[in-house]
Amino acid sequence: MTTETTEAGREIEKLLALHPKGFDLSLNRISRLLETLGNPQTRLPPVIHVAGTNGKGSVSAFSRSILEASGLAVHVHTSPHLVNWHERYRLGRKGLPGELVADPVLADAVRRVADANDGQKITVFEILTAVTFLLFSEHPADVAVLEVGLGGRFDATNVITNPAVSVIMPISLDHQAYLGDRVELIAAEKAGIMKRGVPVVIGHQEHDAARDVLIATAERLGCPFSVYGQDFLAHEEFGRLIYQDEDGLHDLPLPRLPGRHQYANAAAAIRAVKAAGFVVSETALEKGLTSVDWPGRLQRLTYGKLAGIAPRTSEIWVDGGHNPGAGRVIAETMANLEDRDPRPLFLITGMINTKDPVGYFEAFRGIAERVFTVPIRHSDAAIDPVSLAADAAEAGLDAEPLSSVADALAAIAKIVEEDNVAPRILIGGSLYLVGDVLADNGTPPK
Repeated sequence: MTTETTEAGREIEKLLALHPKGFDLSLNRISRLLETLGNPQTRLPPVIHVAGTNGKGSVSAFSRSILEASGLAVHVHTSPHLVNWHERYRLGRKGLPGELVADPVLADAVRRVADANDGQKITVFEILTAVTFLLFSEHPADVAVLEVGLGGRFDATNVITNPAVSVIMPISLDHQAYLGDRVELIAAEKAGIMKRGVPVVIGHQEHDAARDVLIATAERLGCPFSVYGQDFLAHEEFGRLIYQDEDGLHDLPLPRLPGRHQYANAAAAIRAVKAAGFVVSETALEKGLTSVDWPGRLQRLTYGKLAGIAPRTSEIWVDGGHNPGAGRVIAETMANLEDRDPRPLFLITGMINTKDPVGYFEAFRGIAERVFTVPIRHSDAAIDPVSLAADAAEAGLDAEPLSSVADALAAIAKIVEEDNVAPRILIGGSLYLVGDVLADNGTPPK
């Protein structure tokens, strides 16, 4: 299923032609539209509302997996999508994993919301957020996991007035044009999803300034709050994940999602589910951590059209992380893999011009053998590969611009054939690029 050939995709493309792209941070338009629709956001099951620069998608995936392992029906809203618009809307099913919304159902919801808007000024993200509330209000479920799109205070999802819990994941510099150029300013925007008296879970924060802002906001609003590393934590011990909070210890299997940073993400999800009032068993926690799925985030490609171009001995990863904070955790994971199984690491990278390419690439200095920079097909904001290669070189990496991911894989094949080594390949730098890769590979999210 691709956007161009789905009914919903065609409806959304019409809207994209009518309305401005991007974000316009305000709640006035979305509130007006939702009122016309009968305020569906007031008829949702308990909401786990998740903000953060990095990790919010992972904590949403962990929360969904844990709750579904408890037999609950879980709606999930995430953004952006990788290949198809439908990925943004997962509808819960009692006792079964949730499913991406069916195409006719999404197309009908988009049309109804567009009709209700009646051509008034609005962004497509606001329309799609209204679609979320409409779908989630019309399909019964036990809980809804709602991921913030951008920021928090003025994000379209923040019309939710009484969530079960507000979760703030790691905060670092990103979207500075919208949110500010210091982590404490960004933290203040993210903290805008906190509601008076509603429990707050503060995930691992790399920056003390961000954590201090979040704690101060929670205290001012009278929110019961839990802070990673203070009130709950997780670490690896003898190949197991040890989670601890005031209720005691859980001795759990390591998460299915690779990377040590996922320990803190899993811990935040466990804490969030508890803070939201759900009682989960040890069995549900174990099943949730080992069955979790989050496409495009350190996802291993083992087959497919693009994977077939790479050397047969390749280990290929794709990841949509696109800022310096994400670069550091991805680079750490690659370094850990190198410790266990030494291989030369090649990067295939595409990025958009709202990011910090040099900051991203610096995390891979001394780790990556070579970088191949490539264009991103489906973004007007893509950085030219020549310019991006210069950014990689400024960060101290050996870089070469090429015209496609396929060309980069072929170039890597030629290099490793001469050196007779098995490569490790990381394709990333943008969720847009990862979406293109998963589509071209024939392995879109399901």
